[in-house]
Amino acid sequence: MALKTLLKLTLVFTLMVIIMGAYTRLSDAGLGCPDWPGCYGHIKVPTADHELARVETHFPGHTVEPEKAWLEMIHRYIASGLGVLVIIILVSCLKSREAPRKLPVFIFLLILFQGALGAWTVTMKLMPVVVMSHLLGGFTLLSLLTLLYLRTSGFRIPGGDSPMRAYRTLALTCLAVLVAQILLGGWTSSNYAALACTELPFCEGDWSQNLRLADAFSPFQGTHPSFEFGVLDYHARMTIHVAHRFGAMITAGLVGLLAIRLLRRAHSSALRSAGGVLLLLLALQVALGISNVVLGLPLAVAVAHNLGAALLLVTLVFINYALWRKV
Repeated sequence: MALKTLLKLTLVFTLMVIIMGAYTRLSDAGLGCPDWPGCYGHIKVPTADHELARVETHFPGHTVEPEKAWLEMIHRYIASGLGVLVIIILVSCLKSREAPRKLPVFIFLLILFQGALGAWTVTMKLMPVVVMSHLLGGFTLLSLLTLLYLRTSGFRIPGGDSPMRAYRTLALTCLAVLVAQILLGGWTSSNYAALACTELPFCEGDWSQNLRLADAFSPFQGTHPSFEFGVLDYHARMTIHVAHRFGAMITAGLVGLLAIRLLRRAHSSALRSAGGVLLLLLALQVALGISNVVLGLPLAVAVAHNLGAALLLVTLVFINYALWRKV
């Protein structure tokens, strides 16, 4: 299989892992299997009588919930497939004289760390800082695989589109701000703060007088039997939610500005198209964010919001690559 085709397949798998991870988390199925990498000591969800008897013996106090357990295991199966693809990419790049080598090695190390984070997510009972780190690792993997694909494809903007290079700093700032917003989104989700505010544009009541920044953003939240459904009080969750909304406004403003600049001033059709895609994705992402609040976080909309963030990230990686790469 050609390296470019392999990378395309791996990018699809990475998106599937991100989507499935979001679906599992939002379905409250993150602890559907209380052990790792199997499920109650099995490679699949135990359903037979003798398997359930073993669960009662080795996992006292636990009840198998097949729907949640299968969500978690399917997520793990897809993630395992992604790991295999990353290993094949690494071997292919090391064998090739033309392919990059340092980047595939880093991606391989990252997928190993992601596996460890996946295990800690379960064994540490959905500790928010671990869940958020696992989410960030998935988005980082998506970004690096996109970068590797662009490098192996030899993509360049014809002529370098020199006038647009003045917007490199803006593009890089947009990328950094989006990553920060994804982190805020992960922190909001892992602390079950998505429904802490149900009004727009900010929050109901005297929210500005009840912000608890120290409590809301402390990575250490004490010792608890489980962090499922969150352990923070309302004011801390409301603070996280409000921060995510302010972050969304800043992100939308900067990314929207970059998209309009590309549409209006880029000479390259590739950059103009990227600007159009960026603006469309941004509009959809804002609409999905508002819908999450207005409709009470419906599962399909919340998962689509995660996918929208991933597609925005890929688009910004492409734009930055195009603007910063030497002609």
